[in-house]
Amino acid sequence: MSLKRQLYYIHDPMCSWCWAFRPTLHRLLNNLPSEISSRYLLGGLAPDSDLPMDVNLRRKIEGTWKTIQSKIPGTDFNYDFWRKNTPRRSTYPACRSVIAVREIDSSKEDEMIYAIQQAYYLNAMSPSDYHTLENLAMKIGINGSQFSKVFRSDVTANQLHKEIGQCRTMGVYSFPSLVLEIDGSYWPIPIDYNDANTILESIFNISS
Repeated sequence: MSLKRQLYYIHDPMCSWCWAFRPTLHRLLNNLPSEISSRYLLGGLAPDSDLPMDVNLRRKIEGTWKTIQSKIPGTDFNYDFWRKNTPRRSTYPACRSVIAVREIDSSKEDEMIYAIQQAYYLNAMSPSDYHTLENLAMKIGINGSQFSKVFRSDVTANQLHKEIGQCRTMGVYSFPSLVLEIDGSYWPIPIDYNDANTILESIFNISS
């Protein structure tokens, strides 16, 4: 009997390092051996909050964006975000929106993640705000009323907490992360933000 092999990608749609990793992630997934399936899990960076982000945290995140741009060529950020919005440290709404879209149409999960990332990092919009998330869902072809119902449901909230718990069980506390499951055992996979082949080599060495 062949062993179960599954690669988990643990992320948050409002994680700037996840945004930077996106091109390499897709090269990785497109070249993953056919016997290894893949699944996204939401790690949940920051719970719901209506409080404005602390000035020091704003500066820290802006600094992270600049660090990313220096280390991962081609990653774009629109710094107008900090001028046009009152940022909140709240990513759970964006996470729940991804779960809602996945529940309505699983084929659009990654499309919703990308829509959130583009809105946040390129178009200076706030995915902490529900109306932003609803508009993004509708732009990718999701019915607004259906999205609202699923987004606000206890089932969706519980699913997010379930996925966060699963990430913690695998020992994941930072994003993005990759974990390879082989027949019930979990193996962390080192991330190379600029080279999918390095990651593929690690996966091959562990799974062979």
